[in-house]
Amino acid sequence: MGPDPDATPPADVRSLWRLRGYLRPYVGALVVMLSTALAGVGLAIGIPLVIREIIDGPVTGGDVGALVPLAGLALALGVLEAVLTWWRRWVQSSAVLGLETTIRHDLYAHLQRLPMAFHSRWQSGQLLSRATTDLSSIRRFSGFGMLFLLTNVVQVLVTTGVLLHMYWPLGLVVGATAVPVVWLSMRFEKQYVVVSRQVQDEQGDLATLSEEGAVGIRTVKSFGRAEHVSRQYEAAATTLLGTSLRKVSLSARFWTFLAAIPNLAVVLVLGLGAVGVGRGELSAGDLVAFITLMLSLVWPVSSLGVILAMAQEAMTSSARILEIFDTEPTVVGGDRVIAHPRGAVRFEGVSFAFPDAPDEPVLRGLDLTLEPGETVALVGATGSGKTALTALLPRLWDVSGGRVTIDGVDVRDLPLEHLRSLVATAFEEPTLFSMSARENLTLGRADASDVEIEEALDVAQAHFVHDLPFGLDTRIGEQGMALSGGQRQRLALARAVLARPSVLVLDDTLSALDVHTERLVEDALRRVLADTTALVVAHRASTVLLADRVALLQDGTVTHVGDHRHLLATVPAYRDLLAADADDDAEVPA
Repeated sequence: MGPDPDATPPADVRSLWRLRGYLRPYVGALVVMLSTALAGVGLAIGIPLVIREIIDGPVTGGDVGALVPLAGLALALGVLEAVLTWWRRWVQSSAVLGLETTIRHDLYAHLQRLPMAFHSRWQSGQLLSRATTDLSSIRRFSGFGMLFLLTNVVQVLVTTGVLLHMYWPLGLVVGATAVPVVWLSMRFEKQYVVVSRQVQDEQGDLATLSEEGAVGIRTVKSFGRAEHVSRQYEAAATTLLGTSLRKVSLSARFWTFLAAIPNLAVVLVLGLGAVGVGRGELSAGDLVAFITLMLSLVWPVSSLGVILAMAQEAMTSSARILEIFDTEPTVVGGDRVIAHPRGAVRFEGVSFAFPDAPDEPVLRGLDLTLEPGETVALVGATGSGKTALTALLPRLWDVSGGRVTIDGVDVRDLPLEHLRSLVATAFEEPTLFSMSARENLTLGRADASDVEIEEALDVAQAHFVHDLPFGLDTRIGEQGMALSGGQRQRLALARAVLARPSVLVLDDTLSALDVHTERLVEDALRRVLADTTALVVAHRASTVLLADRVALLQDGTVTHVGDHRHLLATVPAYRDLLAADADDDAEVPA
């Protein structure tokens, strides 16, 4: 199935290395970035050397004529360094943003391919944090940390070499500072990677609580649990605060020591350099150039802490994203296509158990046939497996045993996109998106005309959309929170009808409707179902009467199939399930 969302994957340089393929389209930009950065290093070293010549030449000798060209050269080098910096950052911004966008696109596409088993195990907040916070960490390191990790090392090595050439005793002092830096960096890396992963996981947990609080605000308010939910959020936020402070404390200690090392080296260089000048071993220009070059190393050395922290966060983020990429889709389509679908459906010896409970089958050896154009009502007690059965047709879940066929073709042999164009489902708890009513309706069929949309709205008795502030173009809000439960169900039903599927699955779609609206919808549905194969999950006798036949689901298998009145008269279990509607049924013709 893939990695456990609660497990902690290894975070090291291999995680980043596995994402190297995303850098290939930006090789040219990377070459420009690296070239300009290294050229900047050369200019940063060259400017102090020009200053040395100015001090030891025109300044010491009083030759004003020779001062102007050297000063102009120093100015030109400074301007060139600024231009190179601007060019690098301009190229860098477009490359790293493109990199982030590509990974985000692939991550989202991969999430869409993963089965329901994956999404049922992962918190949405954890997925959200990976698609936002973690990708931002990778972008920052790819655009800044990785480049400067390389250029800063080059600058330290080259500058140290120049210093050794100029005056080796002082060069050795500079080189000796690398020993404590390496030791501190190794200690920092081991501790920081653990706390960095913990912070990112806790950010995901907090995002989950935020999303649940927003989506479930009506439930929270109706039960008066706002204070309880707030305490949960505050507890998670406090935990994140504590872990974040530990992370900051660790980084602060590291950066403090790291900044102290080059400063101490500057003091030593000043002292030893003054002695060297006094002895005639160094010129004044040499000492100024030496100190200037030494100061130019303060940033590369002190920034090492920032870059290492950035690298650790990027490695941890890469590991977290690879958890998703490494999860292989288990629901994969075939290559057969039904050219002229009739809508004949068969469940042949179907068994099903949820992946996290393989020893607890929900369906057992189930057989059921739906002829083309036939409507079959599925009746069963709560927990009997009705919803699981309907989810097998569009392959939201896959059978554990047996097979499901459409027109004699196993649904596993059909491309998923083709299968889901043949089968449309309207759920009891409909999902609506934060888009316009029109966009929600045409989600399954983007080319639907206005006339077809009106026909679907008529079937679902969903003309209320015209009374919204902007009609069909009104944004209905996330999860359709601005609509009532019955309105959401009718809009979802209209969406399913508009898709014009060969097989229509209605999972107790009319449960939130009042009796009057339900009868209007049922009358309109009869016209639609006359030409469509339909599997209807029903709890009411009025809904059952839409069907040509009724299948009774008990203990994970279909025990009886037949006419509604026949089952009502001969099967006590069926009669008990519909007892509440039995009196109404007597008044309604079968």
